[in-house]
Amino acid sequence: MASKTHDLTQGSILKKLLRIAVPIMGTQLMQMTYNLTDMFWLGQTEQSVVAVASSGLAGMYMWLGMALLLIGRMGSEIGTSQNLGKKNTESARGYAQDSAFISLILGLIYGLILLIFAEPLVKVLSVNDQTVFKNTCSYLRIIAAGIPLTYLSAAVTGVFNGAGNSRLSFWANAVGLLVNMILDPLMILVFGWDVKGAAIATVIAQATVCGLFVCFVKRHPHRPFESFRIMVRSDPERVRQIIRWSLPVALESGAFTILAMVVTSMVSGWYGETAVAVQRVGSQIESLSWLIGGGFSSAITAFVGQNYGAEKWARIRKGYRISLFTLLAWEAAVTILLIFGGRYFFSLFLREPPGILDMGETYLRILAACQLFMGLEGACAGTFRGMGRTLPPSVCSITSNLIRPALCWWFSTWMGLNGLWLGITASGMLRGAMVFVWYTFYERQLPKEEILPQA
Repeated sequence: MASKTHDLTQGSILKKLLRIAVPIMGTQLMQMTYNLTDMFWLGQTEQSVVAVASSGLAGMYMWLGMALLLIGRMGSEIGTSQNLGKKNTESARGYAQDSAFISLILGLIYGLILLIFAEPLVKVLSVNDQTVFKNTCSYLRIIAAGIPLTYLSAAVTGVFNGAGNSRLSFWANAVGLLVNMILDPLMILVFGWDVKGAAIATVIAQATVCGLFVCFVKRHPHRPFESFRIMVRSDPERVRQIIRWSLPVALESGAFTILAMVVTSMVSGWYGETAVAVQRVGSQIESLSWLIGGGFSSAITAFVGQNYGAEKWARIRKGYRISLFTLLAWEAAVTILLIFGGRYFFSLFLREPPGILDMGETYLRILAACQLFMGLEGACAGTFRGMGRTLPPSVCSITSNLIRPALCWWFSTWMGLNGLWLGITASGMLRGAMVFVWYTFYERQLPKEEILPQA
């Protein structure tokens, strides 16, 4: 049974939210630092633009893999939180174990796909430079080894988040980040392995994190369950429920990445590897917004999940509003940072060829326009998912992303490369507005009482 310290159904709402949100946001910040560390050291190599572009293109398939990763992550997060809210520890453990097993199997499958089909997958991205093409293929084949470990770590992260104990996830990822930061300069510059070195360092860090997670969930004194097994005979009904919860989120993530790959292919084919490098670096700087916002959204999911299981409707409403205002304040700060500090942060990673800083500064200023809308999306999507209603945020996301390539093409016909950036921003604004309106109407249907009336 989760300890009372991690019970999110009573006590100060803001304090409980922050207790789970701050470690998750810290974990997400470390994930961003992983990527920025890779880019920083790749940016110090002789062919910095080629190296950064190669890791960025390979990263598209890492993002695509998030679709499968989220199946186990959402299953464990929702299943654990809702059943602990109902005080049904056995059922919570069942969902957690089944989710971890599903994640491991899906990770093995996706890792094999990247290993075997690296070249045809990279060809889809319209890469013209042969050096970039070869480096991207090499990166994918190496990183494939870490995919099953990353998937398993994500499922166990969902278990801890759902139980209201996100601090262990933070410490596991902190150790992984330290390993990555030590190995990156060693393998990229000292050994001269460039992009391959970045991939090897990442896999070793991922293996370290996964090993710690397995140890924590089985042995740590603050683990959610007395016993936990990854290799289990899954319960068919639980698996079906996990799929019902996770499929809309997985489709949302997959659609987002596929359509982002279409846009990246447009950038690569029309404007070359320099524009791809700008997009890669700029999106990592902007991840201050969506990684931290996504971390807080996960905290909302855990908070709402436990209170939904306990049928505390007033607490859900208040938690949503506190979360919404917190996220909007954060996104306002990021907006100011992108507008006035974007050029400085961009210069930390790339300064050549001439004109690239101007391109990066413009890209970040255009993206600044959609940051507040991402705050709306994070609060509403997290609340929906905590109640097991994963379809509404997914529908809004998929709909807005389906029109992203068309918006990018249309704006680029009269604004060039900046039109592509504007298309990305416009679709992000639409996504946040849609899910906010949907949740506002849905909330009116929730019961007013703390206890759901009997039928």
